[in-house]
Amino acid sequence: MTATPAKPVLVSNDQVQRPSREAAMEAVRTLIAWAGDDPSRAGLIDTPKRVVDAYGDWFQGYDADPAKELSRTFEDVQGYDDMVLLRDIEVESHCEHHMAPFLGKAYVAYIPGEKVVGISKIARVVEIFARRLQNQETLTQDVADAIESQLAPLGVAVMIDAEHQCMTTRGVHHRHVSTITTRFTGAFKSDPALMDRFLKLAGKG
Repeated sequence: MTATPAKPVLVSNDQVQRPSREAAMEAVRTLIAWAGDDPSRAGLIDTPKRVVDAYGDWFQGYDADPAKELSRTFEDVQGYDDMVLLRDIEVESHCEHHMAPFLGKAYVAYIPGEKVVGISKIARVVEIFARRLQNQETLTQDVADAIESQLAPLGVAVMIDAEHQCMTTRGVHHRHVSTITTRFTGAFKSDPALMDRFLKLAGKG
């Protein structure tokens, strides 16, 4: 008689409690067998370990806190009142629908209010959210919302341009099609000229 799989146990932060490493490797063996191959053959015997290790890298964003990255701020902006823009931030993520990669670039700008943050922290926030399962729209919004809530800037602009392998390697098989998502807050949303300047500086205007 086949045992009924145990339901995942929810913890207080609404995340699913993680199974053991061995349970995760057994799940990989099940998928290999479902695909039609033998998980015990020589070429695949160590694949479950490698896949679990890869998942630890690809999804390490669940173990990181974007707010903590943005918590160390500097209040002396010496009168600077224009945008701070980071271009071409590498995005390596996985869509929540097929767990297939989507790869591209992020462009993030903010106009400081009373606080600025080290520029590497902005890139780190993109990386943290990217290394989770979500769709591109959510990723774009999460990055903007984190900067908005932690830095209280006069405005935030985020654009992500990425290619989705769930579209290029399966389904419609359309290659070289990129998806662009944007989110604007504050001055970037209310001032069309500022929004346009961001897009031009990002190379999309």
